[in-house]
Amino acid sequence: MIITEKKPIDEILDALKDKVRIFLIGCGECATICKTGGQEELAEMEAVLKSRGKEITGVCIPDAPCLASRIKIELARNMAALRRTQVILVLSCGLGVQSVKENDRLGLEAIPACNTICSAIVDAEGDFIE
Repeated sequence: MIITEKKPIDEILDALKDKVRIFLIGCGECATICKTGGQEELAEMEAVLKSRGKEITGVCIPDAPCLASRIKIELARNMAALRRTQVILVLSCGLGVQSVKENDRLGLEAIPACNTICSAIVDAEGDFIE
């Protein structure tokens, strides 16, 4: 498991300053557990970006965007929305961002919305052990 933390919203907005049409990708595994890239976090990010005049062209949460086979399927399912997109904002670890970039056939910029902290395991109480 990879532990992530949310980037400050000002840093994300600065990275998106020239972009209006944004596609959001989360992570159904590690980032969901860390509460940095699951359903709630994507909904929160969508609301913030819309309040700043951004258009969200689509949203998806693959089980594991770091796995090429999983992200390829999601990107293919969302090709129509991606064709209207200027940039992909990825709410996952750096491996997920890299996998999105390497498997996106349109060559869109992939911007990370999370910082990768470390790899860890989760103990029986739900605590992370680096």
